Amino acid sequence: MKHKNLIDLEYMSKEQLEQVIHLAGVIKEKPEAYRHACDGKVMATLFYEPSTRTQMSFQTAMLRLGGRTIGFDNPMNSSVAKGENLKDTIAMISGYADIIAMRHPEEGSAKAASLYSSIPVINCGDGGHYHPTQTLTDVVTLNYEKGRLDNLKIGLCGDLLNGRTVHSLIKTMSHFKNNSFVLISTKELSVPQYIIDILDRAGCEYKTADNLRDAISELDVLYMTRIQRERFTSDEEYQKQKGVFVLDAEKMKLAKEDMIVLHPLPRVDEIAIEVDDDPRACYFKQAEYGMYGRMALVVLLLRIEDSFSFDTPEPVLIPEKKCSNPKCITNDPQQFYLPHNFYKKDGKLCCDYCDSLIN
Repeated sequence: MKHKNLIDLEYMSKEQLEQVIHLAGVIKEKPEAYRHACDGKVMATLFYEPSTRTQMSFQTAMLRLGGRTIGFDNPMNSSVAKGENLKDTIAMISGYADIIAMRHPEEGSAKAASLYSSIPVINCGDGGHYHPTQTLTDVVTLNYEKGRLDNLKIGLCGDLLNGRTVHSLIKTMSHFKNNSFVLISTKELSVPQYIIDILDRAGCEYKTADNLRDAISELDVLYMTRIQRERFTSDEEYQKQKGVFVLDAEKMKLAKEDMIVLHPLPRVDEIAIEVDDDPRACYFKQAEYGMYGRMALVVLLLRIEDSFSFDTPEPVLIPEKKCSNPKCITNDPQQFYLPHNFYKKDGKLCCDYCDSLIN
């Protein structure tokens, strides 16, 4: 089934990814050539969760391309506060805009939105599930800062359970040759099993670690993440995890001279301010690369021809089955209308929205 919705990078081909990376570099070097690329076009930014970089970089991207933006950054300032469901919001917005960039706290929400949209939907984060445009930001940064997307040892540190940026990055980088991963976290915040399954299927080398100091010397890339307070059920649980992993100048002395540090931001206390002055700290530069990556993505998605579209398998409707993930949008009573769609992977049944394994 062909479509132009960017829900997950899984269905973006390697050639398409390279196309985005190349165009991002062209736009960065010659921004004036793209000042009118989206003249007359409107982007709707629908942010049901707080955001700084993702929302503002999409808005800036569209404005720099000559387009305009509408939307909200707080659902309580929209008809959502009156009880409007996602289907109705998306169907209505589809008549106003040419493309939608959406962030939502429930897993699988972007896929759900795409079912009712007549225009492209870009997933800007669906709960703790995926964040594909952050991954585009990350790979654009890696390509231009490291000069390659293969033969990298990538350390990911912090909240690997809820870190949707981590999940998306691992999935994407597992497709490139000879990449290996060091997963640095507490036991409670280790990556979910479906990410381990992805690494196993790709034949990637990986190992776990619970100490950043011991792991940092072998890395080409260190991807730090914050402990996501909003994903915890109690402040007590959050406080147990907060501050366990902190990157500081002393640890940076143990790292390779050409290692780079990335972070999707915002940071809380996991990277000391002193690290900002280290030339290997690329997280602010990374945010700028994200704008160019999103500019390239928007240009490609809004092209009239279907050369930049994605092919995904048709899901199977099983009305009597229910996703067991309590964070899945299909378990939100307000979204009762959603079809119970599933797919099979390696003989296992998975939710078509949040990718959870169905027992």
